[in-house]
Amino acid sequence: MLIVENCIVSENIADRCFCCDLEQCKGVCCVEGDCGAPLDVDEIPILERVYPLVKPYMTAEGIAEVEAHGVSALDNEKKPCTPLVNNRECAYITWGEDGKAFCAIERAFREGKIDYMKPISCHLYPIRIDTYGEFDAVNYHEWDICNCAVKKGKMCSMPLYKYLKEPLVRKYGEAWYQELVRECEAFLDKNR
Repeated sequence: MLIVENCIVSENIADRCFCCDLEQCKGVCCVEGDCGAPLDVDEIPILERVYPLVKPYMTAEGIAEVEAHGVSALDNEKKPCTPLVNNRECAYITWGEDGKAFCAIERAFREGKIDYMKPISCHLYPIRIDTYGEFDAVNYHEWDICNCAVKKGKMCSMPLYKYLKEPLVRKYGEAWYQELVRECEAFLDKNR
């Protein structure tokens, strides 16, 4: 394990390659799974605020789910997450003409309608963060639906910690990220 400030970081964040391949996977991580994307508690009021501006990008089914049950739901462990449509895809999904799933929240953000990109857990995926008191556990969530991203990452020689620089900086800040880079590079040098 790597230690970066108050975070215990799995070594596979350093030594695994990853690069999303939407042409292959079609954004299936927004469709598959047994619960919605994890939400930080402070993201719920943000979703409530931006929902009216995100709504035009959403599917009719997603809108119906949010309007019936709210901008968030609870997962199997009673932690906040994004709501699902028919216990399947995220309520905030939108579909491209080519059959790819996209985030309606991110679409609204990219078009300058809102100042919130999307839930941090979505931005960080396939990294998942669990909090234990004062410490965060930063782990790589391996899932076979991302095999094409692993393959593309290897072809591009793109380590996971570099691929996810933007969301890691968003979550923990630039100084934390630079410390992570030093820890990852030291780990990789030691294990060559």
